[in-house]
Amino acid sequence: MRPPVDLPWHKITKQLQDAFGYTDTEIEAYNSLDGDKEALLKLYKAMMLARGFENACNQQYMQGKIRGFMHLDNGQESIPGLVDYAVKTQDKKFSYYREHTHALASGCDPGAVMAELMMKDTGSCRGAGGSMHIFDKEKYFQGGWALVSEQLPYAAGAAKSILLDRALGLSDDEKIVKGNVAPPADDDRISVVFIGEGGAQNGRMAELLNAASKDNLPLLIIVIDNGRAINTFTPDIARNSNVYQQGMHYGVPGLLVDGLNAVDVAKGGKAVVDYIRAGKGPAILQVHTYRFNGHSPADPEHERGRKEEKAWARNAQDPIKAFEDAYTANGVFTEDDLKAAKKEILAQVKASVEFADKSPMPPVELAKELEYPDKPSTDYNVRSGPAWADEVNQRTISSSQMETIQAHIAALQQKAKDGEISIGDAINLAIHEEMLRDPTTTIHAEDLQAGSSYDIPKLTQQTYGQIRAADEIIDEGHFIGKALGEALNGYRPIVELMNTNFGIYGMAELSSAGNTFATTGGQFDMPMTIIGAGGTAPDQALGAEHSQPFHAYVMGIPGLKIGTAASPDAAYGLTKSMIRDNGPCFLFAPVKMMKESKGKVDIGKCMPLNKAALLHEASEATVKAGKAVTVLTYLHGVKEATASIDAIREEGFDIDLIELRSLKPLDMETITTSLARTNKMAILDESTKSGGVGATISAQVSEELFDLLDAPVKRLCMDDAPVPYASSMEKAVVKRGSDLIEGVFNLCTKKF
Repeated sequence: MRPPVDLPWHKITKQLQDAFGYTDTEIEAYNSLDGDKEALLKLYKAMMLARGFENACNQQYMQGKIRGFMHLDNGQESIPGLVDYAVKTQDKKFSYYREHTHALASGCDPGAVMAELMMKDTGSCRGAGGSMHIFDKEKYFQGGWALVSEQLPYAAGAAKSILLDRALGLSDDEKIVKGNVAPPADDDRISVVFIGEGGAQNGRMAELLNAASKDNLPLLIIVIDNGRAINTFTPDIARNSNVYQQGMHYGVPGLLVDGLNAVDVAKGGKAVVDYIRAGKGPAILQVHTYRFNGHSPADPEHERGRKEEKAWARNAQDPIKAFEDAYTANGVFTEDDLKAAKKEILAQVKASVEFADKSPMPPVELAKELEYPDKPSTDYNVRSGPAWADEVNQRTISSSQMETIQAHIAALQQKAKDGEISIGDAINLAIHEEMLRDPTTTIHAEDLQAGSSYDIPKLTQQTYGQIRAADEIIDEGHFIGKALGEALNGYRPIVELMNTNFGIYGMAELSSAGNTFATTGGQFDMPMTIIGAGGTAPDQALGAEHSQPFHAYVMGIPGLKIGTAASPDAAYGLTKSMIRDNGPCFLFAPVKMMKESKGKVDIGKCMPLNKAALLHEASEATVKAGKAVTVLTYLHGVKEATASIDAIREEGFDIDLIELRSLKPLDMETITTSLARTNKMAILDESTKSGGVGATISAQVSEELFDLLDAPVKRLCMDDAPVPYASSMEKAVVKRGSDLIEGVFNLCTKKF
């Protein structure tokens, strides 16, 4: 059984002196809480609200009114007590799936939280989030995240947004929208993230500490140390459970406190918070505590000694009981004082349950409404940027920097007019135009200062500074996560992946980016743009890991708009639209064509995010003769198909060549119009036979347009085998123009 920790106040004081540089005089100021009856009563009420609410949740769960997974916090009430005592409303708060009490302590309405758990329309997220996804935009409570440790980079991005506000002179208005008003001179906001000591063993923790230290982020990491990673005894799986010491290598101080003593947690925690508010950088607070309940009421409790430990902890490690005993014994409170407070709080809890019970369920239509913040049909050309953009640019970009970037933009625009601009340069041009149009636009990339591999982020840091254009460590999940945190807080981050396959490291973050607008009940937009080169060209000789169809992997993530661009014009227009979109967008460009493909660009024009492009139309003669085929393709397939048109026509056939610039949502209108002419379809697909883009499209066409088909859809897709390096073997896996020519011939000559 896990022993208690021996941490009286004088030992906490010593830590504050050694790790944080506090003096005796400075520490003495925190002792005022011991005799402050009003503050102590407030602390007690915060703990009682947490305990009473969780008990009510358990009752509702057992009655079937709360469903799914639910994770209770009984025994750890000193932590919401600290939040109520030391964390402000405008501080950004990021919790994990055991977040009810953190939300309440942050000021979220108990009725709205209970209604969310009971899947009601009056819930904090309109019943779309549930127990593990509590959000409240006005209280800056930003989750509720269900994947272990995913919240860590999000909190870093939120902390970065505070620094962005200060650097750019922006702040939130009453509607939590960025305005051209500088934060107050005494702005001391911080970002707070909660993590279990088991979750803190995740690699995201090291990345967070590195980023927080490097950028001196105003970030508090609260480690809830209950000795369990789910149910497993943490020392069984972790070499060092002293998470508060993990920051030493990065210059991030840590403090360990005993969760049994809520007043010491509040005093020590307030000292750590004040250290961060003073601009001294990030810090860790580890609270040694015990959780009275199992991981979830739905989970078995078969682990070694857990039942005995819980019984002992309820008797000997209850922070509420310890508080009551200590402060009635020393005369600060009478038993009647505490009974009255408890009665008041339990009445609030009861009212929250009654409110949730009486509330209606959300309408069925809400689910589809929460798919995207912006409708797929949005015309981004009419979407204006902030009226104050020029003012912000003038005060944040020097005249020499502005002269340099305007010359760079002018040179790219001339290339675009002359038909000499590449895909990479077209994206770079769009990014600079949008970053000047809207100063809330930021960018993250590896090797960003050097322009990455394709010049996509070229001159961004040199122009906008490191605060808006961040060079990142080599972990895409980390900086996609930071971008997500910025997007939650009023910024429009761009993430350049260099090669989109590296996004595999960020699948958790990409999934949450797609889900966030929905799970928050539409409270939080997610204006994030992810761009990179990818796909699988014939004979590209990059091997299996650089040739994976990542575009197919992310097709199944709800809430993402996914586009492809095989020409500079498409790359430019789609990039601009995606940056202006209020949801998460992912643009794939063809890795082997980034510098090779040249063309003209319609300067200033945004392209729709829901439309395919008809690149070549079959002749009426071939259509009437039944010798025309609708060909759908994207990325390198556009080059292969275009190069095959003459050979196809020489055989007496022709094609409607459609570039799928929007993989999701799919442009079924354009597909239908073409298929109604040709009645035959081939898909030149840069993804695998199983689970590929072509599989999805073929199924949808067969389901919705079956009557238009005179033959089965011809899928010319990659084999399920990994893509070989050697070109002799690669021909067996990757399809090319010759396969398309043969496929068109078969569709037009074979009897079905």
